[in-house]
Amino acid sequence: MMEPVGIWIRKSGEWSIIHRCESCGFLRANRIAADDDEFRLFTLAARPLTRLPFPPSLIDSITENGVER
Repeated sequence: MMEPVGIWIRKSGEWSIIHRCESCGFLRANRIAADDDEFRLFTLAARPLTRLPFPPSLIDSITENGVER
């Protein structure tokens, strides 16, 4: 079973969906299709912004002075 985990935008500007195998972790990129749901594609592309790998409070300290406090 392959799970969509992200979006990759190729140099040509074409979007691909990154899928990961739920059993072995293998990654595969598949071009989007004309009938793919645009809202779901946008949601998948925005996922990294909603699941930050650091505390959101760190953003304020970095952007205020350009360096971490």
